[in-house]
Amino acid sequence: MRRLAGLVCGLFMVVTAQAGVVVEEVRTWNGPDHTRVVFDLSGPAEHHMFTLDNPQRVVVDLGADVPADAVDAIRDEGPIARIRTGERGDRTRVVLDLARAVDPEAFTIRPNQTYGHRLVVDLNKPGGGAAAPANDSQSTDERGPVMTAPDDGEFVVAIDAGHGGEDPGAIGASGTHEKDIVLAVAKKLARRVNDINGLRAVLIRDGDYYIGLRERTRKARAAEADLFVSLHADAFTDRRVKGSSVFVLSRNGASSEMARMVARRENQADRIGGVSLQDKDEELASVLVDLSRAHTVEESVGLAQVLLRELDALGDVHGGRVEKAGFAVLKSLDMPSVLVELAFISNPDEERRLRSRDYQRQLADGLVHGIREYVAATRPDLALEAGQYTVRNGDTLSQIAHRHAVSVSELRRANDLGGDVIMAGRTLRIP
Repeated sequence: MRRLAGLVCGLFMVVTAQAGVVVEEVRTWNGPDHTRVVFDLSGPAEHHMFTLDNPQRVVVDLGADVPADAVDAIRDEGPIARIRTGERGDRTRVVLDLARAVDPEAFTIRPNQTYGHRLVVDLNKPGGGAAAPANDSQSTDERGPVMTAPDDGEFVVAIDAGHGGEDPGAIGASGTHEKDIVLAVAKKLARRVNDINGLRAVLIRDGDYYIGLRERTRKARAAEADLFVSLHADAFTDRRVKGSSVFVLSRNGASSEMARMVARRENQADRIGGVSLQDKDEELASVLVDLSRAHTVEESVGLAQVLLRELDALGDVHGGRVEKAGFAVLKSLDMPSVLVELAFISNPDEERRLRSRDYQRQLADGLVHGIREYVAATRPDLALEAGQYTVRNGDTLSQIAHRHAVSVSELRRANDLGGDVIMAGRTLRIP
């Protein structure tokens, strides 16, 4: 009897705890592989999700009050036609009317420094294939390069803008979100990489949506990338701390990744330098992965040193040397990978600079100059000719020369230019 009373009391406490829970906001992000719907909750709440066909629907019974105006405006977001709600006992039934079938999943997230309790509903594309761009009306420059297999002789640079969607990253004192800054720089960097014949950029994220850390490196492999550059903007409790930094994978991080790959060698997706680990015994697989690890980390350090030198020319660098850490996004043992902290968004002066389009262009120019230098040194077989360049508003000869690693005098001779003022729209030959 006492045990039954305890169960009844516990059930009463759960119902009472959820009775006052309210959905404070509903946020959505549409990405190429999935659409995410986030319910911001005033407290913890239970949920139950299921699907219905003819027509396609995802239904969530949520132990919280959902104000109608929180979902009324949500339409035409990825597969979502609309979201509607209705009361069902002590719960609210949330129905997502869909334009097509999805593979849904729902989970709760505990509070962090930015958000409180959340229920996340991911509407994944069946089969996990890449969807079309979120907005086909966007220009190619804004969307970023399409992820396709490289042509023969192309060197592919995967550019990863950190965070995104539900995850804003660090937030500056003025409210600047890291996810927005790094995406803006990533798009500028991709355009500059594509200006150089022999190089091609792919953007891991080209919009405001979240991609898991392992998924980022998987996408780079799918694009057959030769290089992986992840962009971030650091934060620290001391707002005086400033400067850029470049990270490569630490020895411990690389060792743990080696162990993971050897343990999963039966997975055909785990390949090193194009060689499958599936049919190798544990000792041989360990040797292959260890050799690849040493080479990749060495190449990553070489790239990081070049990029750090370019960032140092733009302003302060933090620490003055290449840093090493166990970032999950760097744990690819078959391509050189670096993580660039562009600046400290927590520093008011650097936050202001990061918001400047001109400074974003400078960062992109410095990074592409470093990438070009690294590729030229490690792949002398590639003819990295910059070809032609169309002048944009605000361009100067010195900027164009720096971007393509040529001198101003060479640029003038190739184009019979006099002063440093050039007309937007003019096509220049890059020597």
